[in-house]
Amino acid sequence: MFGILPARIAASGLQWAGAGVDIMRTGFLRGVFGAAVAVTVLLPAAAQAQITRVSGSDTRQSFGVNLGAFLPNGEDSRVDNDVLVTNLNSLLFDIDDFKGFSFGAEYLFGVTKYIEVGGDLSYYQKTAPSIYRPPLFDESDGSDIEQDLKLKIVPVTASVRFLPLGRDGAVQPYIGIGASLLNWRYSETGEFVDFSDNTIFRESYVVSGHKIAPVVIGGVRFPVADVWTVGGEFRWQDASDDTGGRAAGFLDDKIDLGGWTWNFNVHIRF
Repeated sequence: MFGILPARIAASGLQWAGAGVDIMRTGFLRGVFGAAVAVTVLLPAAAQAQITRVSGSDTRQSFGVNLGAFLPNGEDSRVDNDVLVTNLNSLLFDIDDFKGFSFGAEYLFGVTKYIEVGGDLSYYQKTAPSIYRPPLFDESDGSDIEQDLKLKIVPVTASVRFLPLGRDGAVQPYIGIGASLLNWRYSETGEFVDFSDNTIFRESYVVSGHKIAPVVIGGVRFPVADVWTVGGEFRWQDASDDTGGRAAGFLDDKIDLGGWTWNFNVHIRF
């Protein structure tokens, strides 16, 4: 009897121990499973939060493209001795004919919440057809004496901008100033009259140069997604340069390079 009772007690202890092990194993497995579920659910959310933080309004850099138009200074506001204004005395065209399409790209960096610096490159070129004012015409066949006046400007600009509402607002107006290196080229190509003997000849007169111009910038942009913004902008530049005058085949000594540029722009932030 005494031998059987301890054996039964021992057997019962082993059964309880086994059950405890099973219970512990089950609890451990449930814990592992729960942790795996939690990681599966929470990790994507954390990753998304991290992506939003890195790619959203906290980003400092952006790259953009702009499309717009360059509007050169009008006849009444151009520099003295401007070759285009002088050409109007003998050629039939309009200063507004030089209004033309422009495009470019820019890089911006946020120094603070309210200050940005940037650099950009733009391109503009326009050809204005002209003829000699009546009654001048080709007497051999009565046709017009035609020329093409072409102006190209490629500005490389460095600027600093102030955003009074900050770089992370739902609306982001800004103003700025800068300096632009204007790489320009002007040409007159076609038929011309030699008034010394009233003969008509074909020629192409070309001049080019580089000029530093002050630039004033203003605009507004709107975030449309986490990393994208769209907006509109105006720029004003003021400069003129030398043509070489009559020695180079032009009727006057200056070319006015000033005017306004109106742009639509799109940026991606990173």
